[in-house]
Amino acid sequence: MGIKTYKPTTPGQREKTGFTFDEITTDRPFRKLVESFKRHAGRNNQGGITSRFRGGGHKRKYRVIDFKRNKYDVTGSIETIEYDPYRTARIALVKYMDGERRYILAPADIKVGHSIIASRKEVEIVAGNAMPVKNIPVGTIIHNVELHVGRGGQIGRTAGSMVTLMAKEGGNALLKMPSGELRKISLECMATIGSIGNSEHANIKVGKAGRTRWLGKRPHVRGTVMNPIDHPHGGGEGKTKGGRIPVTPWGKPTKGYKTRRNKRTSQFIVKRRK
Repeated sequence: MGIKTYKPTTPGQREKTGFTFDEITTDRPFRKLVESFKRHAGRNNQGGITSRFRGGGHKRKYRVIDFKRNKYDVTGSIETIEYDPYRTARIALVKYMDGERRYILAPADIKVGHSIIASRKEVEIVAGNAMPVKNIPVGTIIHNVELHVGRGGQIGRTAGSMVTLMAKEGGNALLKMPSGELRKISLECMATIGSIGNSEHANIKVGKAGRTRWLGKRPHVRGTVMNPIDHPHGGGEGKTKGGRIPVTPWGKPTKGYKTRRNKRTSQFIVKRRK
C-alpha cells in the first residue's frame, strides 16, 4: 500500500496524491454480495433538502459487509482484497470451509491465503479472528467492536482506526476509542483482532475540486459570503465576522455547543474525548 504523486501537467495535478492500490487483488466484486443503493442527495421523502451540499457523484454499488461475524467455528481463508467505494477501509472476501463467502473489513497486513475464524470461545490472537471481548487479553488492539451484543460492529471501522482494550471489570470492558474517549461495553460483545488497514488514507491530498464532486460532495458555501436573509453571518461591508458567535443558518451555536442528549448511555462513558 503506497501513495503516488502525479506529474504536474495541470494545476489540479500539482498537489494531488493518490493510492497505488498495490494491495488490491481484483477489481471485480463478488456479485452475490453486491446490492444497489438508492442515493437521496440529501433530500427527504418530500424532496426537501435536509442535508446541504450533497448530490451527484460517481455511480456506486454497495458491498454487503459481515459486521456481526456470526459464522462461528468455521475456518475461512482470504480470497481477495478489494476496494469499497462506500468506505475508507479495504474489504476482504472470505471463503469458508462450507463454501459460503462473506466480505469483512480488511485488517492491516492481511494477505490472500490467510486463515481466519470467528468463535464465541477463545481462539488464537491473530489479525482477522473474532471473539467476545471477555476472551481477548488486556492491551490487545481490536476493531469492528460491538456496542450491543448481537448488533454487529459499530466502533473502529474506518481506515487505520484501532481500539485498545484497557481493562476488564465485573461484566464490562474498558475501551480506549480512536478519539481518545474511554468507554465501557459488555464483555459479551464481539470484536475483531488487529487494526484496520489502509492507514495512509489520511495522507491523501485531493488536489482539485472535481475530485470531491466524484464523491457526491457539492461546494460548501460559507455563511459570511451570503446575504443576511440567507444566513446570520451574512451581510456587512467588505469582509466581516458579523459580530456574533458562529451559528448555523438556523441560529444554533456551532462551536463549543454540547449537542449530546443521550443520558441513557452516559453511564458507559468514563472519559470524554475532550
